[in-house]
Amino acid sequence: MAWKTLDDMELSGKRVLTRVDINVPVENGVVTDATRINRIAPTVQDIIQRGGLPILLAHFGRPKGHRVPELSLQALVPSLEAAFNVPVMFAAECAGPAAEAASAAMQAGQVLLLENTRFEPGEEQNDADLAKGMAKLGDIYCNDAFSAAHRAHASTEALARELPACAGRLMQAELSALETALGQPDRPVVAVVGGAKVSTKLDLLGNLVAKVDHLVIGGGMANTFLAAQGLDVGKSLCEHDMAETAQQILVKAEAAGCQVVLPSDVVVARAFKAGAANETVAADACPPDAMILDAGSATVTRIETVFRGAKTLIWNGPLGAFEIEPFDRATNAAAATAAALSRDGALTSVAGGGDTVAALNKANAAADFTYISTAGGAFLEWMEGKDLPGVAALG
Repeated sequence: MAWKTLDDMELSGKRVLTRVDINVPVENGVVTDATRINRIAPTVQDIIQRGGLPILLAHFGRPKGHRVPELSLQALVPSLEAAFNVPVMFAAECAGPAAEAASAAMQAGQVLLLENTRFEPGEEQNDADLAKGMAKLGDIYCNDAFSAAHRAHASTEALARELPACAGRLMQAELSALETALGQPDRPVVAVVGGAKVSTKLDLLGNLVAKVDHLVIGGGMANTFLAAQGLDVGKSLCEHDMAETAQQILVKAEAAGCQVVLPSDVVVARAFKAGAANETVAADACPPDAMILDAGSATVTRIETVFRGAKTLIWNGPLGAFEIEPFDRATNAAAATAAALSRDGALTSVAGGGDTVAALNKANAAADFTYISTAGGAFLEWMEGKDLPGVAALG
């Protein structure tokens, strides 16, 4: 790839404007989950160790260009200091005289946190003047917020064009993992795509069938594909109006030599609740008054066989209604197999998307995957084959 990393930059004595994602949950002024903060710590610490002065740019919530006190980043200072183990200064703006004064006053070993970029109307408009104002604060631009890289905002795109630019450690890891999974992967490649609706993942499916050897479709999406093939799915979640589109995807997959794996057996129930009475039936034998809520054991066995023959796995979305037992069994079993293969070095596994991370955590499998992305929208758009403005600007 054409983008530079921190290794390509001389950092000593330089102020490094570092775009991060610290959009963390806060209750009563206290951070309740510091995962995103902890994940940027390697970048901040690397800059400091090499004599640089990290200045953090970040958004928080959706203030839509207005100054909203409860969305101030100042509340995050204690959590940042705990993660970085250095003093964190705070400036009540992200560009302008106060921010410039705070930048000029920085000492070695300190971090400066700037106020919420989305307090500025020009942030989401990718305003060039706002970017120029931000650029006055530093010498180098470092983007460590892959999760915001699909947004062409002033702090993610325009600013990268004002200063020498590079990727931070988290961004570097994310891009490297995705390049390994989709750019030049070891084959065979298998993709798992689940979730509720085909309509929300059309671009994703269309891109993947041309790039992977096996495509496993699960969740509510699988019901739509089964219905498109003339099967009765009873009262299951299903987009019947997407039948023609599903058929087109299957035709495209066949032409590309991609084998689509759909459920051959399914777990059905009359009620969508924990512990509901359920049974496993053939995919073409769903009772008219029942709902398909998970893939059956024969389907899981087939998926596991595909995993064992693969070299690379990309996973986005659960195989069933994983939030409710016992309809998490297919996701848990397949995830456990992928985790074991990854742990043994037989499989490179990359997963991402909100439901995906939650499902893999619930299955106690996430820790053994090669890489877990928490980027959400940016991860999906990358899988869809779209250019990400925040990444393109680093080139």
